[in-house]
Amino acid sequence: MPQAESPRPAESAPTRVLIIDDDRKLCRLIADYLDAMNYSVSAVHTGPEGVRAATEETWSAVILDVMLPELDGFEVLKQIRRKSAVPVLMLTARGDEADRIVGLEIGADDYLPKTFSTRELLARLRAVIRRAARPAGMDAPLELVAGPLRVYPEARKASLDGALLTLTPVEFDLLACLARAPGRIRTREQLLEEIRERDYEVFDRSIDVHISALRKKLGDDPKEPRFIQTVRSAGYLLIIPEN
Repeated sequence: MPQAESPRPAESAPTRVLIIDDDRKLCRLIADYLDAMNYSVSAVHTGPEGVRAATEETWSAVILDVMLPELDGFEVLKQIRRKSAVPVLMLTARGDEADRIVGLEIGADDYLPKTFSTRELLARLRAVIRRAARPAGMDAPLELVAGPLRVYPEARKASLDGALLTLTPVEFDLLACLARAPGRIRTREQLLEEIRERDYEVFDRSIDVHISALRKKLGDDPKEPRFIQTVRSAGYLLIIPEN
């Protein structure tokens, strides 16, 4: 009797990526490249379209241009962050540090000048998606507590006074790193190691910008901190609340 053929392994579902960019030629080039890498790519070309698509559907990541008609990329990102923590990789024609600071403060996960190679785009895209989906270690506690602040590493969620916080993947990783060592200083190097997938060499102030954005979401005043204290020339620590 002829042997029955063994079933073929099912192919993994494509990773869904949204591009928000008015450069239609660039969108086609990115889509053609990523399609071959098992990504399902959709593109929209105005700011309002981008907000609707990013918040009304489920995506693994969003590639967002700064210069857009009707709404610029910064305003689009602000509106996305009100409803979603989807990883966002921003594109800029100039690559100015000021633009990167603004984007990171609003909640971008990474930044890429438009002189990028497709290989670099793919590497950074994979990094932000991997970081957003990365499970905690098997020995991670179910809950980290600092007064009214709760961090849940396995679920990648955090709450303050019982209300869930909307954090970007980078912000969550930084908060979890601090929460695993309450009352102890975490240097910038240690925090960078926590999110090693990203290439920070091009932008040394990234950690400070993300910590600033995290503080805003915690309602924390850096001059009179309730949660995150800056230790000059050393790093940051999560304050242990007094009983």
